[in-house]
Amino acid sequence: MGLWQQVTQPIASKTRSWFELKSRNFVSLFLVGVSLSLAIASCSPNSSNSPTTTAGGSSPAAKTGDVQLTLVSYAVTRAAYEKIIPQFQQAWKQEKNQNVTFNQSYGGSGSQTRAVVDGLEADVVALALALDTKKIEKAGLIQPGWETEAPNNAIVHKSVAALVTRKGNPKAIKTWADLAKDGVAVITANPKTSGGARWNFLGLWGSITQAGGDDAKALDYTTKVFKNVPVLPRDAREASDVFFKQGQGDVLINYENEVLLAKQNGQELPYVVPDVNISIDNPVAVVDTNVDKHGNREAAEAFVKFLFTPAAQREFAKVGFRPVDTTVEKEVANQYPPVKTLFTAQDMGGWDDIQQKFFEDGAIFDKIQAGSR
Repeated sequence: MGLWQQVTQPIASKTRSWFELKSRNFVSLFLVGVSLSLAIASCSPNSSNSPTTTAGGSSPAAKTGDVQLTLVSYAVTRAAYEKIIPQFQQAWKQEKNQNVTFNQSYGGSGSQTRAVVDGLEADVVALALALDTKKIEKAGLIQPGWETEAPNNAIVHKSVAALVTRKGNPKAIKTWADLAKDGVAVITANPKTSGGARWNFLGLWGSITQAGGDDAKALDYTTKVFKNVPVLPRDAREASDVFFKQGQGDVLINYENEVLLAKQNGQELPYVVPDVNISIDNPVAVVDTNVDKHGNREAAEAFVKFLFTPAAQREFAKVGFRPVDTTVEKEVANQYPPVKTLFTAQDMGGWDDIQQKFFEDGAIFDKIQAGSR
């Protein structure tokens, strides 16, 4: 059976803590042959950012000649990767007669980006937006042109923005325009600190510019919306807590995949997917410096390619992401509301221009904040 054929038998994967990952080289050098294990459960209520981790001594892969990969991703992808990784492990074993084990780290995309730049030795990064991956590139860890090294310009799955309302939708929120109305309290995170909130902001701005309006109209509209934002939580998780736990706001701007995953877990959230919407494109990349250091480039690149197979794409779809494989896209089309006008970050100039135009100090978002107070 070939590497990319569908497989089903799971093999347990290993996760490593941040401390373990930072210390791996030290431990391998001084404690070869010594095995110790430490189970650390670092969990907080209603948070998927704190995975259970296991720390070990010398690497079993190093002893056997097998291969080890470190995957660093953002929190909401974890449920999919827990299904995908065993399938890849089985395929790699059949193709190469070699075991592959995984260290896994999940958290906020921005925090994960900073951790990799600061020394977390990720072999593969799957982050919420290309801007985060580009920060790792600028740190010299990923070579330019990584977008062309994987299928679909390295976008492994997608989502769109959803407007989550209170039960019965008492404020009759149906479109982006409704968020600017008097008396509508909007909850979104701070785009200066949250990658997810940057997508939200682009959804707001693009709802004007991608529907025929100019920047002046977009600025006026977006300023009105942020006048309706009572607080700016640090990240998407905190924004959800403000809306659901603290009961603030009439509408929460959220990822569609989060809403669909909540539904699968028995929590029905009333929501609207606007007809004009941003394609929330989530990239994956091999971290060149680290795979060359670890000698596992072949396996890392194979794992990235595996993520684009129908088997892996179905797992992403099961947790609410819109697949990029056309066959799977057709299979699950009725799972997602249609979007009339779907635009991308590239339609708005690309991430370098977006960052400079909207989110640098003194740029448009700071001016909006000043005007909305």
